[in-house]
Amino acid sequence: MNQTHSVTRPVAELAPIVLFAYKRPQELKLALEALQANYLAPQSELYVFVDGPKRESDRPKVEAVRKLIDNLTGFRAIHRTYAEQNQGLAKSVITGVTTVMQQYGQAIVLEDDLLPSRNFLDYMNQGLRDYRHQSTVFSITGYTFPFDKPADYAADGYLYPRTGSWGWATWADRWLPIDWSVGDLDAFLSDQQRCDAFNYYGSDRLRMLKKWQTGKIDSWAIRWCYAQANVGGLTLYPTISKINNVGFSIESTNTHGYNRYRTILDTGEQRAFSFPTELACTDYYLHNMRWKFSLPVRFGNRLITEALKAGRWLTKT
Repeated sequence: MNQTHSVTRPVAELAPIVLFAYKRPQELKLALEALQANYLAPQSELYVFVDGPKRESDRPKVEAVRKLIDNLTGFRAIHRTYAEQNQGLAKSVITGVTTVMQQYGQAIVLEDDLLPSRNFLDYMNQGLRDYRHQSTVFSITGYTFPFDKPADYAADGYLYPRTGSWGWATWADRWLPIDWSVGDLDAFLSDQQRCDAFNYYGSDRLRMLKKWQTGKIDSWAIRWCYAQANVGGLTLYPTISKINNVGFSIESTNTHGYNRYRTILDTGEQRAFSFPTELACTDYYLHNMRWKFSLPVRFGNRLITEALKAGRWLTKT
């Protein structure tokens, strides 16, 4: 059984949008234009956090980003925060989202390389409303791989036990209790059964968690993923992606090179969505999501990425 709701939303019910930016003015311009085009943008409050330059050579691009934000219009209200020193993406996201959560109790989060469909805010706000009191649903994401939707699958979303960090939303009661220091990590890593269960929904997850522990990556997202797994939470994914990631470039903080996440973006006409009422994974989406994060697929993607790097190197020599 699925639930569908009206597109009308009182302003007080709309979640604030939290946008993080750094030094990619070209990508940010595209992201802002797409966000401004959303049906609910004029009724929504926007919080923008721009990180400070890591090195002096970054300053011109950071200033260009700030100028874009200074001139931004199209939202009910715009709140701007510009860091003087570089915080890094993880600290920026954790502190920025926490600040907004404490005031509003919910938030929709974007980064500067994410292009939302025109109905992205409709989808996210409806998900936040429908699952607010369903604590099993830990978060909502706007991105999905381009899976073919089964003819007998009526809902406009599916549930999967893995967070998605590209255009996402959650509630304060899920976000604020998280231990970002992951104080129980050693105990977790010594429990093979728990490690295997964590990796069941993505063979990359344990590796990323260990890389964070050793300081090889500075990721808030894998800690968010771990927190959800610890409580057996689910994430609502759309059957048609509401997000396109254009951030696979040299300026990206955590992604560059081959875009293995290329998808088909929603055309944006639909504004009322049917969401699952049974809080469980379906076999079709469980199988396909696990395959996308499996070792064979990840290995193939790595080969393509390295081949592209080699090709670029050869053209320079």
